[in-house]
Amino acid sequence: MLKPIHRVACSPALAACQRLMQRFALWLCDPTTADAHLNQQGLQPPVLASGIEADWLWEFLQRVDAGQSLLSRAQALAAMPAAQKAALAAWVQTVSALPMQFQPAPAQWPVNRPVASESDWKAFKVLMEAFYEKGFRGGLPYLPNGTPTAAGGVNYADYVSAFRNAHRLNPAPHAREVCVLCGGPLGDTPHVDHWIIKSAFPLLSVCTDNLQLICSTCNEAPNKGDKPVHSAGDFADWFHPYLRPGNGALQLDYVLPELAVRCSVATPADQAKAANLDTLLNLSNRWTREFKAEYAKHQDVLIRREQRRIQNAQARHTQAEIQSYVQQWQADLALSEPHYEIHQTLAVALQEPSRLAAWHSELGLAS
Repeated sequence: MLKPIHRVACSPALAACQRLMQRFALWLCDPTTADAHLNQQGLQPPVLASGIEADWLWEFLQRVDAGQSLLSRAQALAAMPAAQKAALAAWVQTVSALPMQFQPAPAQWPVNRPVASESDWKAFKVLMEAFYEKGFRGGLPYLPNGTPTAAGGVNYADYVSAFRNAHRLNPAPHAREVCVLCGGPLGDTPHVDHWIIKSAFPLLSVCTDNLQLICSTCNEAPNKGDKPVHSAGDFADWFHPYLRPGNGALQLDYVLPELAVRCSVATPADQAKAANLDTLLNLSNRWTREFKAEYAKHQDVLIRREQRRIQNAQARHTQAEIQSYVQQWQADLALSEPHYEIHQTLAVALQEPSRLAAWHSELGLAS
């Protein structure tokens, strides 16, 4: 979120699948729907929007997870009591309206399981997550623009490729890629992240506003992991990759005596959001480690240069030369490289008169 995050060329396909999931879930929750209605003909329009989607869904339901077909999970939901159907339908409506959580006076976001039956919730969870784990990976019934298709639909690999291309800061094919959340290296094994965890909100498993490609360090514990991105159902003090972006609001502040970096914002109204993002991703700690590592690197460069000067009986570094070294390094920093913001912050910090004087004194001890 340190970098801008965009929807990608195939995002309409994911949005279409999200509508399919919502429509199917609400149909299962309809009091008049029974498990006997679950057949290929029964899914045709007007139950679903098109025959292509109905045929794809029927084939999808034949897949097996943990020894049981997805169809059996759907049948269990269709057979739920009316009260449980009503509760789950209300949950589906609220969760499907995720963008409304970032508008004034939103409906209460659910924080508890919507149905009392653990087995029914598990059936719903497995069914909805399978749209991601099996459907998305194998191919959705949509072209990139969201048009239904019987073959060649968007899949997981297409999304990863589209996201990488849309967020590549340097067009050179072998250039380093940058994580949109932390600004560090995207790495060789980036993760497709569910911003709101799919284990708690499986309906959002293929939601275009809930997916992004981030580095494995950001995605894994003790950083994001399975942490919530709301405060007991309240999103007011949280950024969101698409619906309340943090790029442009976030800034890095340095604490020179500690050689530390803090995640901050220019606008006081966003301070709680920055604090929550910092806690979620451990940004200050991670940025400080890079800040100190880069400082140590340049300190070592200057010490070795100083030692060569001594060996060659040359004049030792002046404070002005140290400042010139930092300024030249700063001028060469590239926005498209990982850790650009941290290195830029370090370059500014190192030009503080007190830091230049201290560095000059440190070099004076070299021998």
